[in-house]
Amino acid sequence: MWGYLPGVSPQRSPLLGPVPVRLPPAAAAPGGDGWRDVCGGGCGFAMAISESGKLLTWGSADDMGQSYVTAGKHEETPEAFPLPSGVAIVRADAGWAHCVAITGDVYTWGWKECVPTGRVVGDQSSVGTMEKDERQIAMATDQVSPRSQVSRTSSGAASGPSESRGTDDGTKRRRLSSAKHGPESSTSSDESLSAPPCVVTFNTGVKIVAVAAGGRHTLALSDLGQVWGWGYGGEGQLGLGSRIRTVSSPHPVPCIESALYSKDRPSAMKGNKTAEGHISKVMGNCVRAIACGGRHSAVVTDSGALLTFGWGLYGQCGQGNTEDVLSPTCVSTILGIKMQDVAAGLWHTVCTSVDGDVYSFGGNQFGQLGTGSDQAETVPKLVDATSLENKNARSVSCGARHSAIITDEGEVFCWGWNKYGQLGLGDSMDRNVPCSVPVDTYHPLNVSCGWWHTLVLAESPT
Repeated sequence: MWGYLPGVSPQRSPLLGPVPVRLPPAAAAPGGDGWRDVCGGGCGFAMAISESGKLLTWGSADDMGQSYVTAGKHEETPEAFPLPSGVAIVRADAGWAHCVAITGDVYTWGWKECVPTGRVVGDQSSVGTMEKDERQIAMATDQVSPRSQVSRTSSGAASGPSESRGTDDGTKRRRLSSAKHGPESSTSSDESLSAPPCVVTFNTGVKIVAVAAGGRHTLALSDLGQVWGWGYGGEGQLGLGSRIRTVSSPHPVPCIESALYSKDRPSAMKGNKTAEGHISKVMGNCVRAIACGGRHSAVVTDSGALLTFGWGLYGQCGQGNTEDVLSPTCVSTILGIKMQDVAAGLWHTVCTSVDGDVYSFGGNQFGQLGTGSDQAETVPKLVDATSLENKNARSVSCGARHSAIITDEGEVFCWGWNKYGQLGLGDSMDRNVPCSVPVDTYHPLNVSCGWWHTLVLAESPT
């Protein structure tokens, strides 16, 4: 891990370079648990999944209101989040102040706005304690640093220009490398984080296989490639064709349908069955990957098309403008390039192609696009840095204002905002091109960014 997690360091100093995260003593004992995957985490807390399926959280501090409650009040040592006993976690993700996890069911908790009406699980006696904690703790609702000179909307995200500038096969042990983020002061709010874990109710027969959590919204992907969304949708990030502020239960997001019949299609194609048939084939039949940013969303279809929707002020929807996108819309400038993975930050989006290339667009105040400048991009731009020459990106992840990829060779590259060491490069200087992160003799398997930190699942040679 590296970056800023306030509860890990006694002085709350950021970790500027990779530091191993140790399992709890009982789990680390011979025959005990190990690390299976990293899930990034939210604002001031980290999450990972153990080999036995426990959701482990750590890094929060008791005066970081939203993360203190959402992460389960765990500090330096990872601890199992108290979900129903015996239920193994398969996948998980965290937004700014809410979490979502998959077992056979989908559980979510945290910010009430992000938690749909569902069957509450667990010990309800803890709810009163959580609410008491919240009344005593100032609630931070700002998704960006208060030191960033920006104008903000009532829901907390920036709306104006930013500041300038384990054991594997019995032989190899997996360890977690994580990053902490910089201390950013909180603002008070009447928002409540007291929603305990609940089971999210979907239509009969729906099986969820992936989840993504944004600033205040959530997407879920079924095994049939259908996207579902809930939470805050004021900028169109739920893809329902409107600015509905709150969706209190999962609704299907018509991704392929919206993209096929978008008003933005070239007029020559409308009514042309041959052209429309070609577009339908290029667009695909279902969704295979999902991502949530601060207030926008992105999905990749089975044909490799990239669709975006939501807040567009910085060009993070890649549509060539800065307008909000209320329905899933194809990013047409890269329609001929088959995409494989996508990630979204607070103001930017990064995607990778099946050929291992990296494309980015949106806000670039801190170099988070990796293009070598601080210029925003309203359409995808190839990240053609020398450091990535002959490298094939396997997966991508975004923090609030930094980005990371892992290559086929197991190298980790980070770029963007680095005020709190979230790039893991040993200093606090921003980078506008991808830089290789030194992880000693460890072999990285996966990378996942939290808002102000980075986690890497790595395998040691012994």
